[in-house]
Amino acid sequence: MFNSLIGRVTAKREGSLYLEANGIEWDIVTPASSLSALPTVGSVARVFTYLHHREDQVRLFGFASPLERALFLDLLKVEGVGPKQAVKIMSGISSELLAAALDNGDVEALSRLPGLGVKTAQKMILALRGKLTREVGEEQPQAFADIVNALVEMGFERRLAIEAVREAAAELGHESSAGARAEPEVEKELMRLSIVRLSR
Repeated sequence: MFNSLIGRVTAKREGSLYLEANGIEWDIVTPASSLSALPTVGSVARVFTYLHHREDQVRLFGFASPLERALFLDLLKVEGVGPKQAVKIMSGISSELLAAALDNGDVEALSRLPGLGVKTAQKMILALRGKLTREVGEEQPQAFADIVNALVEMGFERRLAIEAVREAAAELGHESSAGARAEPEVEKELMRLSIVRLSR
């Protein structure tokens, strides 16, 4: 199954993102928090996805980061919370405030969210208090921080720049761990390959 889609943002609607990739325009259900974080219409974006399949329905959900998707998947663990309600919850509160409300057992704050009553709020606290996914392995490769920063200054989105540098490093067989350091010639080639990927 695919982890993400990379393409051009063709439209943003309330609750939906339209992304054109390889001649296909995807209609992706997206929470407000991710919509605001993703690039503007006409820009290239990477959207982390979740495919929800039932006998009568197939829907693609998208998020601006792996951490946002992880929060969505955490919410699905709560009895009575489906994908659409999880998106509503995420659209009504930031991930930071949601985590704080869960950790503090704040039923009142949670029950004020759209479509969320007291009983479901209590279930959320029981299921997720102290158990939310806090980190996902998408950190910037420190050895190539200068290259990533240079790409960002050129106008590329940081998440895409990080991914492009990682792929370029893998192609060259060069370690991207924090302790690694590329030679100047290798760094130039990493920059060139990264730009090629980002310009596709």
